[in-house]
Amino acid sequence: MDIKSELQGAGLFQNLELLAKQVVEGFISGIHKSPFHGFSAEFAEHKIYNTGESTKHIDWKLFARTDKLYTKRYEEETNLRCHMILDNSASMYYPEVRQLTLGNLNKIGFGVLAIAALMQLLKKQRDAVGLSVYGETYDFHVPEKSNERHFQMLLSKLNEVVTVKSNDKETRTYHFLHQIAEKIHRRSLICIFSDMFQTEVEEEKLFEALRHLKYYKHEVVVFHLLDKQLELNFEFDNLPKRFVDVETGNHVDLYAENVRENYEKEVTDYLNRLRLKCMQYKIKYVEADIGASFSTILNTFLMERQKLV
Repeated sequence: MDIKSELQGAGLFQNLELLAKQVVEGFISGIHKSPFHGFSAEFAEHKIYNTGESTKHIDWKLFARTDKLYTKRYEEETNLRCHMILDNSASMYYPEVRQLTLGNLNKIGFGVLAIAALMQLLKKQRDAVGLSVYGETYDFHVPEKSNERHFQMLLSKLNEVVTVKSNDKETRTYHFLHQIAEKIHRRSLICIFSDMFQTEVEEEKLFEALRHLKYYKHEVVVFHLLDKQLELNFEFDNLPKRFVDVETGNHVDLYAENVRENYEKEVTDYLNRLRLKCMQYKIKYVEADIGASFSTILNTFLMERQKLV
């Protein structure tokens, strides 16, 4: 079934849940096991070995040091808890799109659809999902739950985000990431959907906030949303243009060709620093070019995860 042609005329996000289901069915048809799973059982404490018990969990290294038999006790494996974080600042609505379609997404449309699709996968496993949305303010936070009413409420919020353009101008990314980190205490998979552009320009504080999210042994994934053609390669025709910062309102008049080389270098250097910090903090970095195939990007990520489970 051609999802794109079937839904293009009706408007992509009139039924976000239906679209998410169809997208999920498309990219998991060849997957034999889920790319998401509960976190492995973790060591909790030692207890003295009693005669007759299984020797499977005896700590032989401790026996070598103490000449006494102890067994390892483990916390039971739990279902996965996943918290989605969505950047809802003005820059996420770039480029302007009259009608969102699967083949014509801006950054906020890509982020909303990706979250809805991942939620659909997690719902199949009865895993718990939470959502935080921030921009100039941090006005939406719902902790992780797994019931149907909860999922419908999250879908309703995502629909609201993509249909009502945010009036927020500034992006206080690292400020709110710290707040979100303080709210998530149980070990979770945390997925961030953001273009990582912000009016707060202190990079080290942004990196510190990403590291804060790793507390409590969280697994963190950054989906970095960019329009690669325009925001990275700066592919504009060489006519005089006014470039307006959608968050600050500042503007500059220039020929794109005159600044393209320096612009590309600055943006590329920033992306490389971000990738390096994610690698350093053991955060999964996923480059998501909104001009590329939505399903390909998400499927590649899920296939990589599947190899690890």
